[in-house]
Amino acid sequence: MKKNLTRRSFLAASLAAGSLPSVIPAGVVRAQEGRPTPSNRVTFALIGSGSMGTGGMRNVLKNKDAQVIATCDPFKSRRERGAKLVDETYQTTGCAAYGDFRELLARKDLDCVEIATGDYWHVPLALYAVRAGKDVYVEKPLGVAMQWAWVLREEIRKRKAVFQFGTWQRSQRHFRNACELVRNGVLGKVQRVEAWSHGLGSDVGGIFNEGSAIRNFHINGLKPSPVPDDLDYNLWQGPAPARVHTDVRTMTHGIWHISDYALGFIAGWGIHPVDIVQWGLGTDHSAPVSYQGTGRFPDVRGLFDTLATWDVQCKYENGVELHFMDWLTAKPIVETYRPGCDHGTTFFGEKGWISVDRGSLRTSDKAWQKIQWGEKDITLYASKGNQWDNFIQCVRTREPTVNPIESAVNGDLICHLSDFAIRTGREIKWDPNAEKIIGDKEAELFLDRTPRAPWKVERV
Repeated sequence: MKKNLTRRSFLAASLAAGSLPSVIPAGVVRAQEGRPTPSNRVTFALIGSGSMGTGGMRNVLKNKDAQVIATCDPFKSRRERGAKLVDETYQTTGCAAYGDFRELLARKDLDCVEIATGDYWHVPLALYAVRAGKDVYVEKPLGVAMQWAWVLREEIRKRKAVFQFGTWQRSQRHFRNACELVRNGVLGKVQRVEAWSHGLGSDVGGIFNEGSAIRNFHINGLKPSPVPDDLDYNLWQGPAPARVHTDVRTMTHGIWHISDYALGFIAGWGIHPVDIVQWGLGTDHSAPVSYQGTGRFPDVRGLFDTLATWDVQCKYENGVELHFMDWLTAKPIVETYRPGCDHGTTFFGEKGWISVDRGSLRTSDKAWQKIQWGEKDITLYASKGNQWDNFIQCVRTREPTVNPIESAVNGDLICHLSDFAIRTGREIKWDPNAEKIIGDKEAELFLDRTPRAPWKVERV
């Protein structure tokens, strides 16, 4: 494998020169424990050392074919906490902690990164990483502008970089089983799909409920506050507009529900069930052609300005309908057949329904769950391990991941066009071949954003 040869050459040159990389892989002294030697191990770094990123890194720390060598975050406390976790796990010292991702990406001994920052940084950071010769695991959703996503897709293809999307449900066996049932025609002709997830209306007590945590964050979030001593706030803002610092702005819920940094949970949570819709229908390279919907925004003045609820009717070119909703909207509909299921995807066909969420797979005919596939049946990509294991394996083999760039781009697109339909109050018509909005110049403007200088998202 080309990348492994590059690492061996790097280590050999370092030894010949009488020096070693600033971080010595822990496996140097533990190779006898069954781990691959350092030259054959995939070297990994985390960019965005918050709770979600650290959770992903924990999965990589368990992978015998990977070595975490660095963490990166504009919050000093977060990156150092992540580096400490790495050292404690490997029972060694030396995991590097970077404040500036550019210093990290300059390392020649680094193979790949996970990008787990706010959504607005996902594509710019992925472009920097891919152009530096790194493979990328990008947390969901892909980003805040489809024009940015298309630039990244072009770079991934051109540079043959390995890309993994953070919609990890595809690496779960019961999600794969659900989609295989659909693909093999168990339902007969698929007629419609329902997909739903949490929204701002149900997150942390719900934005519309007096006294809830999320409503208090929203109302109090406009109050300026000093920038923490351990935060490089200018770098944190990056390509987003420059704003006065507030405590809520830089916390988890801030970056999820402020339009400077995200599309909101219509993408941040909604991408999960939508991704399974796409997998089950076999439409990773396309998207619905029509979007019509309604939704609600926060009802009092505050910091959050993304959709709190959404109710969107989408239609694919072949006539299959997708009903995409937040949980408040979906609850009375879904509870008629799946009580208490606050997220999920349900396929309806001529012969019944197949419904899947993170907890279980349910079918209108229980016998369907016992079906065994033969050689002539459709079987979908089966990850060996979880989403991060699949990524590490593909970095080694150069094979496609279970969630390639096409799945990320078109899954994100459904979320974006659904948002546009609500914001404009009009039907959004989409040409999946030309990848253009048809006949709506105003809606076209939503496809792009201008990053704050000096940051750029452009073709090179």
